[in-house]
Amino acid sequence: MKLYNQLLNEFEREQTGYSTIAIIGQSCIGSVAAMVLLMNNMPTAIKLTLLFLVTILCMAYNAAVLAQLSTKTTFNLLVLSIVFSILTIIGNLI
Repeated sequence: MKLYNQLLNEFEREQTGYSTIAIIGQSCIGSVAAMVLLMNNMPTAIKLTLLFLVTILCMAYNAAVLAQLSTKTTFNLLVLSIVFSILTIIGNLI
């Protein structure tokens, strides 16, 4: 929780810069997650559901930045998007 609060405070301090850089980073991670999902052999329903979630979470963060939502909401969406995408990548590579 201490690390989360430190990162949130830093994000609040320079939200404009961090938001811009984070859009690029999380979009790249989301793209890799989508690519790995589509390359994997799993049931189509599961594959498309996971692809939908990765896409929606990435788009939710981008929309939060564009809509200038509160800093905490934007930061939480960023963390959620990155964590879900990374877990999806790891889960499909194992």
